[in-house]
This record gives sequence, structure tokens and C-alpha cells, in this order.
Amino acid sequence: MPIVIDRNIPAYSILSAEQIVVMDRERATTQDIRPIEIALLNLMPTKKETETQFMRLLSNSPLQVNITLIHTESYRSRNTEAEYLDRFYCDFKDVEDRQFDGMIVTGAPVEDMDFERVAYWEELCRVFDFTRGHVTSTIFICWGAMAALKYFYDIEKHALPKKLFGVFAHRKAPLEAPDPLMRGISDEFHMCHSRHSTVRESDIRKDERLMVLATSHRAGPAIVSDKDHSQIFVLGHMEYDRDTLEKEYLRDLGRGLPIEKPFCYYADKSQKVINMNWSSTANLFYNNWLNFVYQTTPYQL
Repeated sequence: MPIVIDRNIPAYSILSAEQIVVMDRERATTQDIRPIEIALLNLMPTKKETETQFMRLLSNSPLQVNITLIHTESYRSRNTEAEYLDRFYCDFKDVEDRQFDGMIVTGAPVEDMDFERVAYWEELCRVFDFTRGHVTSTIFICWGAMAALKYFYDIEKHALPKKLFGVFAHRKAPLEAPDPLMRGISDEFHMCHSRHSTVRESDIRKDERLMVLATSHRAGPAIVSDKDHSQIFVLGHMEYDRDTLEKEYLRDLGRGLPIEKPFCYYADKSQKVINMNWSSTANLFYNNWLNFVYQTTPYQL
């Protein structure tokens, strides 16, 4: 939420230049306030866990956030009961005429497939088109980010020689002005990654419409945005719970898949203590996003 201070006090211009939301008293007394409308397109098979992770982050704010859960109609999850989906989720066609302040498009475990071979690709393209005119700001996560970068900017994803798996250090990119999404986040921070593909930072930097907000020496570009933050691409998983990577690790071991223990994840060799060092960044980032959306969208959606 913004702070309300006199326009003539020195802090007003200083904080404004730092992209911190400040408001003079005249605007504050005439401001309309309403709940923020956020849509979550959940492409993950673990729908209940994923929706809870994002709801936890979106709830850590003084704003009232109305959540609309969406799943694909062209592909029905086999890991979540139909009764549950019918009760709590909408088909995309049910919301096509609505406006949203924000939207989150999750990742999906389909990285090894060409985009066009994904069962719900055509429907996802309709969602991508929908975000242009019906959503103020959309965050695309992991595979969802790679799919959106391909659809909107023709940036290719590339297979990695082995799974990028663990917790990796990242650095904020040096920018001419502080970015509102990265406000308060340390110069170096951590984020989880679990993927078999990547996009190249050099390809992103070729497009003047995009800017890299954070990158990692080991994991590559991690947070990318267009100039007005209507499209935000997060290649990792800030939203993961403490034990999410461990569950994936044990699952892959049980299936006999080639998997190494998650990088920089366990606090010691016993693998009994998990070093959860990404949650503060996650909360800051999503609070910054909600605040940005709140200040950007009009009272009448």
C-alpha cells in the first residue's frame, strides 16, 4: 500500500524517484478502493499444492485479493478429482468476457515436448491473447514463461544437458532506475529451479521490448519483464514450499529417473534439514507486484 505524505516534503521526491509508491493527501482523500481481481491458470498436476502456494503469497498483503481459479478445458488433469475441479475451478470460456487486475500462469511438466504438441496449446494461446486486453499484469512461471516468451517474442527454449534442480543464487540486474517489482529485494537472493529447458539471456537482450531484472550464473535469466510490466516472466519457483524440491527428488528416485540431489538445498550432508532461503524474496516480490497492480488498474475494471 502507498504511504500518504505532503507533496512538499523532501522524502516525496526521493521516494518517487526510487519507484516507491507515495501519495499526496489530496489524492488519498479522493481515492476509490476495491478488491483486486487475480486469476490463476493452474497448469500443474499438483493443483491443490500449487494453488495453496500462490494463495499463501497473495494473502501476505493488506489488500483484499479475490482469486479466480482456472483450468484448461481441452485437457483435464488426471491427478485432481473432477468433483474438486468442477467445484472450485472455472473453464477459460467462463471468464473470457471478464477483466482482471492480474493473472498468474503456472508452469507445467511438459518441457520435453514441442509447444505445438502440448494438448492444450491452442487453448493456452487463446489465454495469452486474452491477457493482452483483459489483464493489467500477468506473471508467467517456468514452462509458462518459456511458452509465453515463444508466443509473444519468438524466443526459443533450449534443452539442458541435465535437469536444473535446486536453489540458486541470483543477482538483480543493474538498471538506470529502480524497478518497482524488485524493490526491497537484496542485490543477491535465492530462488528454486526445477526444469529441463532454458531460454538464453542473449536472445532476450536482443529484443528491446524486454528487460532482464535478475539473472543467475548457474541458472541463467530468472526474472524478465516488458517495459510496462504487463508481462512478467519468472523462470524459477519463488512459490515453492520448504519440501517441494525434496518431494520431486524422492519421486524421481522412486521412478528410477536420473536425478541428482537438489543443489544447495540441504543444510548438511544428512539431508534432514532444508535451508529455506527463498521465502522472504517470494513475499517481497509478490507484494511488490500486487502493489504495482493496485496502483495501475482503474477503479472500474
